[in-house]
Amino acid sequence: MKERGFEIAKGWESQSIHLPRRSTGQSAGYDIEAAEDMVVPVFRPGIAPTMIATGLKVYCQPDEYLMLLNRSSGAKRGIVLANGVGLIDADFYNNPENDGHFQILIFNVSDKVLHIKKGDRIAQAVFQKFLLVDNDIPGSQRIGGIGSTN
Repeated sequence: MKERGFEIAKGWESQSIHLPRRSTGQSAGYDIEAAEDMVVPVFRPGIAPTMIATGLKVYCQPDEYLMLLNRSSGAKRGIVLANGVGLIDADFYNNPENDGHFQILIFNVSDKVLHIKKGDRIAQAVFQKFLLVDNDIPGSQRIGGIGSTN
């Protein structure tokens, strides 16, 4: 039985997407690569974040999630996650809207336009468990992709 891992999302199977891996045996994070070339404008107030496709989906246990984090080397390039930390919930996997394809929202805080190439490592991901309160009552079931639970 599969416990946790990464798969190629539907529509990305022929795009030579690399499954994430840890850089060293002691690394907690799995490096996430860009699935395509992108140009990211310099941040200024009011600018929308740039959504970077990964071509990936993630599966994990019902009491786990995938946490998306900045890479320390990303700061040198000006890459910061627009939402600070991203969470991919277990029920995002295989959702009918986008098959669970997760993307990375970034801002470019450098002073020049950023050119991201397919295969550039843009974020890192760590699997985590979470706890529930005694009287937990979930709101509903996920039926869509990004932002579907408001």
